[in-house]
Amino acid sequence: MAVLPISVIFLAFISIPYSIANPNSPNASPKPSPVASPKPSPRASPKPSPVASPKPSPLASPKPSPVASPKPSPLASPKPSPAASPNPRPLASPMPSAKPALRADYYKTTCPDFEKIVREFVHQKQTQSPSTAAGALRVFMHDCFVDGCDGSVLISSNAFNVAERDSDINLSLPGDAFDVVIKIKNALEDACPGVVSCADILTASTRNLVVMAGGPRFNVSFGRKDGLVSQAARIPGNLPTNNMTMDEILKMFASKGFSIQEYVALMGAHTIGFAHCKEFSDRLFKFAPNQPTDPELNPKYAEALKAACKNHEQNITMTAFNDVMSPGKFDNSYFRGLPRGLGLLRVDNMLVKDPRTKPLVDQYASNE
Repeated sequence: MAVLPISVIFLAFISIPYSIANPNSPNASPKPSPVASPKPSPRASPKPSPVASPKPSPLASPKPSPVASPKPSPLASPKPSPAASPNPRPLASPMPSAKPALRADYYKTTCPDFEKIVREFVHQKQTQSPSTAAGALRVFMHDCFVDGCDGSVLISSNAFNVAERDSDINLSLPGDAFDVVIKIKNALEDACPGVVSCADILTASTRNLVVMAGGPRFNVSFGRKDGLVSQAARIPGNLPTNNMTMDEILKMFASKGFSIQEYVALMGAHTIGFAHCKEFSDRLFKFAPNQPTDPELNPKYAEALKAACKNHEQNITMTAFNDVMSPGKFDNSYFRGLPRGLGLLRVDNMLVKDPRTKPLVDQYASNE
């Protein structure tokens, strides 16, 4: 079996052109929305535990303000809009828009400093807070898997709607990722007002952050439009959870167009980033009635995790790195650690237990 290099499969995900979840989604605005407010909100990225690193970055980043306009664009329909209802739902899109044509040089004439500005702010943020790359990668994935890469995860809730970012699974999305997007958006609004979408900013900043973490440099296409619809109710069934079976996970990824091989390669993104203790505490303290700790965890690793997460019920922000071997470097050490019992989450460990995925883990472990 021919196995594609991790970087090739990973680029297929990071370079998602527009919508992998629903290419005909009505969730696209015909023009990029401006930042609603430069004032970021207080969500902070939790500090990774000392299990993975003695000194994770202490910089806490606030969750940014809404980055996509809740108002439907007047360009969405040539017909005059009907009279507003007494209780309008400002996050509703009036009609579907055409899928945009994406190009690597989309902003060449309209915003020539686009990539330069992204590069500068990404470098500054990642240098200050090294966990930003992993955070942005997670936010990007959570955006793309719902209704496509439209930036809808960046929209805040309002009195009429609970947005994606306030669903339970997204409450732990790191604030650093939102912060870098809002800072770039503000700078771009000064340089070329109303031109660059937040969806493209999230795409470009994630790509650059992965490169800073040691991943390969590659081109991405731009021209995405910001989504106007963001609903927490759309999350279930579109994002994987830690209690899913392998069959359920593979079915979900297949619905997004990914093969088993591509799913395994995408799991390699766990080579950077961290998870909250509550996501794996059952493997440490409540695995079975007569066996509180999962025997498939490396014993020394399990003891270190127990020490780091012993107070996780009182402090829900406690975390540990996904890849204890090289937590801040984008490499294949995640795959090399799995057969040694160093998979942090249940879904990580499942990769080396399922006959459909284990051969790929073994080959990626020896092929960076």
